[in-house]
Amino acid sequence: MSTLPFDDDLKLFALMKEQLYSAVLCDALDQAGFRQQAMRADIRPIYPDAVVVGRALTMQSVDVYQPEENVYDKEISAVDSLKPGDVMVASTQQSTRTCLWGELLSTAATVRGANGAVIDGYTRDVRLIQQMGFPLFATGMYPVDSAGRSEVISYNCTINCGGVTVSPGDVIFGDYDGVIVIPKEALREVVERAVAKVEGENITREELRKGLTLRDVFNKYGVL
Repeated sequence: MSTLPFDDDLKLFALMKEQLYSAVLCDALDQAGFRQQAMRADIRPIYPDAVVVGRALTMQSVDVYQPEENVYDKEISAVDSLKPGDVMVASTQQSTRTCLWGELLSTAATVRGANGAVIDGYTRDVRLIQQMGFPLFATGMYPVDSAGRSEVISYNCTINCGGVTVSPGDVIFGDYDGVIVIPKEALREVVERAVAKVEGENITREELRKGLTLRDVFNKYGVL
């Protein structure tokens, strides 16, 4: 019987952050039959040590070409609806016109207890966000405001972010290697597989350090 705290999101996410990493979770997803769960490689952490793990609260924006009334309305509602352990996951449809995220949104998300954000577009105020230690993943940096360039049209809906379908409540894990999406219905299986693989990798690493060949170790443990 699993001893992992699947009944407590915050404890589980803390354990995942401490013990797991995106590559081993990606391998576990492959083993579970989910082979298209890694976001595009251009979605990068804004500082090397950033690690994000939590349940997705999704947001969808679209490009616009003139300022609209109440342009921030749904974006504000989305950020204010964040809960402890959430990760804001926002689709801009790969926009290069707008900057959807910045320091004030990061501050608001932090106060709400969010664990980070993943954007398939640009961010700004990067130095301030780095100083906060807020785990943010984005495609680049751009100084412009979103008003008159993009508008959030929906949140808590199914989106495509970084080439992966993300539904509210799916679990997001991101580190320096990239961002992966764990479907909520597969969380237990994937995490258990990943923990087991880490244990196998630890044994394999020690055997390699003792001088065994890679082939001998792989034949013995089946871990690579």
